[in-house]
Amino acid sequence: MSIAGGATRAWPAVHADDEVPVDIPRVPAREAAERELSKSMYHENDPNLLERALNRFWEWLADVLDAAAGASPGGPLGLVVIVLVVVALIAALWWRLGTPHRTATPGDALFDDGPRSAAEHRTAAEAHAAAGHWNQAVQERMRAIVRSLEERALLEPRPGRTADEAAAEAGRPLSGHAEALRSAARAFDDVTYGGRTADRQAYARLRDLDTELGRTKPDLNTTAQGPTG
Repeated sequence: MSIAGGATRAWPAVHADDEVPVDIPRVPAREAAERELSKSMYHENDPNLLERALNRFWEWLADVLDAAAGASPGGPLGLVVIVLVVVALIAALWWRLGTPHRTATPGDALFDDGPRSAAEHRTAAEAHAAAGHWNQAVQERMRAIVRSLEERALLEPRPGRTADEAAAEAGRPLSGHAEALRSAARAFDDVTYGGRTADRQAYARLRDLDTELGRTKPDLNTTAQGPTG
């Protein structure tokens, strides 16, 4: 082939069987790469699902704390002080008020099974106490106290009576033990409805009260009548 100026240059011959670079389309290339990277050999050391979830949680918590630290007076130190103050207030309220518990309602009867004598309730209470089952021991001893007062005609037998009602009614002829009876009823309610746990001392107080009431002469000028109407 002639070129201006008289020089002649020969172009290299191209044969059909020579290898020519081929551009792979974008989508097939991406799919091929994804298939390759999906092989297990590339994921042997990846965190499991729980580890990934925990990592996300800690990242989220760190972001929340960073944001709170930026918004609180004094930065991170101020945030720590605020958290400690809140924890101290919660602990103080918990110690002062105890575990939140439900107040007994009229449907919360003291006796939840067939009639038994005071002696039978005492036997059951002592058996629970010997086994270290203080909640059940407190419950049975309170039932023994009330049943004993019914057997002595100091309380009128009445189905559906609650521990609080029994204590209030018995406190009239046994005025010297009115406060102790109310405390015994609260102990019964706490372990029965409030989710609290009794101990040896709680049971011992009810056992001693049961013994003292048996020796106490009631005020015969005061009657312990139930609700009228």
